[in-house]
Amino acid sequence: MTDKNKDLIDQKLQDLNNDGVDRRGFLKCMAWAGTGLVWTMSGGIPSSRAFAKTTHRSGRHGDFSFVQISDSHIGFNKPANPDVTATLQVAINKINALPQKPDFIIHTGDLSQLSKPSEFDTLDQVLKGASAKQIYFVPGEHDMLTDNGEQFLQRYGKGTEGSGWYSFDHKGVHFVGLVNVANLKAGGMGSLGHEQLEWLEDDLKGHSASTPIVLFAHIPLWTIYPDWGWGTDDSEQALSYVKRFGSVTVLNGHIHQIMQKVEGKVSFHTAMSTAFPQPAPGTAPSAGPMKVPADQLQRVLGITDVNYLVSGRSLAVVDSLLADSGSPASGNGSGAGGR
Repeated sequence: MTDKNKDLIDQKLQDLNNDGVDRRGFLKCMAWAGTGLVWTMSGGIPSSRAFAKTTHRSGRHGDFSFVQISDSHIGFNKPANPDVTATLQVAINKINALPQKPDFIIHTGDLSQLSKPSEFDTLDQVLKGASAKQIYFVPGEHDMLTDNGEQFLQRYGKGTEGSGWYSFDHKGVHFVGLVNVANLKAGGMGSLGHEQLEWLEDDLKGHSASTPIVLFAHIPLWTIYPDWGWGTDDSEQALSYVKRFGSVTVLNGHIHQIMQKVEGKVSFHTAMSTAFPQPAPGTAPSAGPMKVPADQLQRVLGITDVNYLVSGRSLAVVDSLLADSGSPASGNGSGAGGR
């Protein structure tokens, strides 16, 4: 990663403890996530209901489920969260307590804070306790700080293409892990690049239009707030390749908060972090770690639980807060595995 990109990241990491953000107002805006929402995808058209009102038949039990976690930032130790390892452990406990054990976990990047081997070691130790046996990863910009992602690729990217992109199929759904942090643009915007775009087009050609598609990457594949680099500058081309599919779900991290939108048959969903929140777009001078009262921290951190239903080719997306972790469950899974 270039010095210019490191400077961009350093700027985004400034401590925002005295930035004048109305934290009470922000938390009030985030409070809607406290009940959790189930998003059921059918032909690209979403319907939602409060988590507390869902029944087993409405999506809690599907033909399979997986969990998304994001932005664990192991190694971060500023006032926004002095113990990110502990909050990641809470997330794993919550996953292990799910009534239906997920088939796998997807981590959408920023595993580490400074891409240090010791940080990845700590992450691996925590993830060993997860009940899911398989974990898929894509890198965030923090995972490529010191060595252009070599450490990440050695640990989590075996068998991938380029800087870590890949695809796999699971019970009728085609998953594609993309990398949009290897060549950050001015302002921090993500970029996929020509080589990866060509690979993506070719990868999707062999699948029928009825195949449900899940794309996942670190930086959002839709432009949320370009002033903070919350978007991917060549995502429009990537998304043109999935227009023919009847059901497309796009999962991202990076912005540390839930945002959703639907364009045609494509549903976009960003996840909360397990480490610390960031301000809502435009409510602070810049993006970066946001301090909240210690007793409220777990209310703005969380995980995403996704259930797939063969009938109707639908995905149900449920966001859960770490504050509602329930009874911790001991892990019984194997260690984290990359592709």
